[in-house]
Amino acid sequence: MIKCCSNKVRGNTIEQLKNIRLREAGIALGVKRVPSKPKVWGWFYIVCQQRVSSFIKRDYFRHQLRSGLVGFWMWFTDGHLLPYTGKAKVHYSYNTQRRMVCPGQTNFVTCDESGRIVDFEIQEGKGDLRGRIKQLPQEWINEIPSPAVQVFDREGDGVGFFSKLVKNNCAFVTWEKNVDAKKLASLDDSLFIKKLTYNDKCYSLFEQDKKFTYEPDNADEEKHEFTLRRIYLWNKSSKRRACGLAYSADKQMSTKDCAIAILSRWGASENTFKHLGVRHPFHYHPGFKLGESENQQIANPEVKKKQKIIDQLNRGLTKLYKKLAISKESLKKDGTVRQNSVREQLKSLVATEQEELKLLKQEKKQLPERVDVSTLENYKSFKKIDNEGKNLFDFVTCSVWNARKQLIDWLRPYYLQENELVDLFYAITECHGWIKSTKKEVIFRLEPLQQHKRRVAQEKLCRKLTQLSAQTPTGKWLKIEVGESPL
Repeated sequence: MIKCCSNKVRGNTIEQLKNIRLREAGIALGVKRVPSKPKVWGWFYIVCQQRVSSFIKRDYFRHQLRSGLVGFWMWFTDGHLLPYTGKAKVHYSYNTQRRMVCPGQTNFVTCDESGRIVDFEIQEGKGDLRGRIKQLPQEWINEIPSPAVQVFDREGDGVGFFSKLVKNNCAFVTWEKNVDAKKLASLDDSLFIKKLTYNDKCYSLFEQDKKFTYEPDNADEEKHEFTLRRIYLWNKSSKRRACGLAYSADKQMSTKDCAIAILSRWGASENTFKHLGVRHPFHYHPGFKLGESENQQIANPEVKKKQKIIDQLNRGLTKLYKKLAISKESLKKDGTVRQNSVREQLKSLVATEQEELKLLKQEKKQLPERVDVSTLENYKSFKKIDNEGKNLFDFVTCSVWNARKQLIDWLRPYYLQENELVDLFYAITECHGWIKSTKKEVIFRLEPLQQHKRRVAQEKLCRKLTQLSAQTPTGKWLKIEVGESPL
């Protein structure tokens, strides 16, 4: 029996192979010894060349849905920046923490109500959250009985987008954007009749209807009038008020259901990506390979130039208007206006500037908003980051994260202190121990925890895992136990 030590490696990257016991990890995986880092990198690139990440992802996520390993009542979709620091020219994304644009990609990740990852997709630049929201119900329509309620943040706000979701009978819940804080504060306290406690915080809430009218730019499309549910929330601890919008479609959703959906994935209630980032390197990208991007469109630089001149003319006209307002009328002896007076000169100058401004606006309107960089001089084409390796690595990360969620659920009945549950799980998984490999079994023995309640929970969880009758890739049964040193 070999003594092992669980190394607390924060990185969880291929580079961190140097920090694990290769022989012990090999026994767990069914091989004599895990190869060195260069060998593993070689294997990794061989898999990348097969271009199978999209098939692996889809089969894995399909298996999760069909097996009931993830829920389909509510799906929470959010975008997360994957920064790029290389020298190639790539599209820009947005860094929420720094509040600035930066080169990179956006990873749209969808979770269920328990925080398990349902699906993810990496898109160039800022990405299209609204397009992703519309795509999800169609992508998994054959795997679930009915489409899930789509929950997203303020980035998805927009009457046109809401109109499309309503027309497609797609239920959704979201925060409302650009709400008048003074109007919310002026609402009568007696309206907030329903009570809700969530994450140890007390809320009061009520619901009203809000009517929308979408008038499309295309004359062929009809005007769409629809009504959404408006959920008002009052956080009693912070004394702040906010509101969200919801469309139930054919779902039976109460006001509290909508409020819980709004509160479940953002701010203090975030329990997936902020915690995921602590244990797993969300920005880690195993190898960069670049190719020509299919999206070579940029904002037309000529439009920007025209707008700059228009802004200058507007500022000049503002000054002329002020001078004209304080200038006095100059008259001749016969009472007629002097044509060469200061006021008349200002009038003539204003008329000329207004005419020039009108022409510039017409010219700007005729210019295309976006152009292909290949039609411009001194512009480099955009490169696209090959995400084959990133998809494979994130697929493994998703598997580990969802397995962690399941293990914590199995541990929950054995330990009643909910606020210590995650810490206890990591204390168990990071215990020192011993590994023994026989012809039929691979036995893991963990050192017992010191506190009695924790040790009992540790033993019951290990017994539960052993009863699953899991096997290593070589066909040996996996046995996990708690006990003293066998040496």
